[in-house]
Amino acid sequence: MNKLLFIMLSIFSLNLFASTQDEIDHLMSFVAATDCKYERNGTMHNGAEAAEHINKKYEYFFDDIKSTEDFIKYSATKSKMTGKFYKVHCGKKPSIKSRDWLLTELEAYRGAQK
Repeated sequence: MNKLLFIMLSIFSLNLFASTQDEIDHLMSFVAATDCKYERNGTMHNGAEAAEHINKKYEYFFDDIKSTEDFIKYSATKSKMTGKFYKVHCGKKPSIKSRDWLLTELEAYRGAQK
């Protein structure tokens, strides 16, 4: 019986990881393709530059990331060096914290997957 439970938990864990990885991949593509400007420590970056930076932080914090929300928290929320939050500037709209921007997109993505 313990063997069956272990197998079931393993399958569940793999499915959860696959789902999380799909969400992270979507967010990375979303950032890379955006026309919005990504502000880090007062410097503006385009989507491709932002995605490259986020990916570097993702690789660095990989072992700490257990969910898509962790990915956003560790990789795309704020500078570890200065503590300043990353911001996103989209056209004439007020800037928004990147965390909020990505959580909104994650919610939309999850809703579309149902």
